[in-house]
Amino acid sequence: MTSSADRSAPLVARTPGELRRALADAGTTALVPTMGALHEGHLSLMRIARERARTVVVSIFVNPLQFGPDEDFDRYPRDLEGDTALCAREGVDVVFAPATGTMYPAGRPAVTVEAGEMGSRLEGASRPGHFTGVLTVVAKLFHLVRPDLAVFGEKDAQQIALVRRMVADLDLPVEIVGAPILRDPDGLASSSRNVYLSADERASALALSRSLEAARGAAGAGAAAVRAAAAAVLAEAAAARPPVRLDYLALVDPATFTEAADGHRGDAVLALAARVGSTRLIDNASLTL
Repeated sequence: MTSSADRSAPLVARTPGELRRALADAGTTALVPTMGALHEGHLSLMRIARERARTVVVSIFVNPLQFGPDEDFDRYPRDLEGDTALCAREGVDVVFAPATGTMYPAGRPAVTVEAGEMGSRLEGASRPGHFTGVLTVVAKLFHLVRPDLAVFGEKDAQQIALVRRMVADLDLPVEIVGAPILRDPDGLASSSRNVYLSADERASALALSRSLEAARGAAGAGAAAVRAAAAAVLAEAAAARPPVRLDYLALVDPATFTEAADGHRGDAVLALAARVGSTRLIDNASLTL
């Protein structure tokens, strides 16, 4: 295995065989799973991986299993050349960029990793089957890369909770590392889908992070106050132009994503999803009540 210091660009593997050869002498390995369209949030995950491992692998695969029939699979931004250049900048060793037919040679797999009851809440309720698609591809990536650790962004809070549960339930030998949410200077959480927003839509979308800040300020007063503070900001944003159309706002237990009772004390996650124009955005905040 050639270290990142010895070359200017990562190896790009497109098949499992190429990946095995690239990782023949990898040592401690960190995986950063992505769908590409890389931004600063992804790069922050790579930096954490770089600190923890001898070899850093970034997967770039737009996974069709996690998209619903009316979602943005076909228009999801793809730029492998630009993404590879960003990986090179962060000292990534291997980019695994398989084709859909490589990952799913028989089409949609007959055997998948079901997300269970936790995967049917919030994002799972809004996007049926989404988390089964996520867990199935993550399990395949873990099998192919065999990483010692994998780094996921905490913006996808329900996703990382489910990945941790999968690892625990199936005894997968990988450490799951959460990376703090990275925000743009205006407060919007970094996301590949932010490119869909017009200037006016982006201005309206800032209500998401404002609502979370309001919730943090109310954390000392309990769960009901947290919900009310966030809801007030989002109600005002619903009347803006363009409006913020709330999908869900929920205060949940961070391990199970069940709704936190009004008397809940301790750690919680306030999670939300909303549409601005045609773009669906998610965000969350970790709180201590």
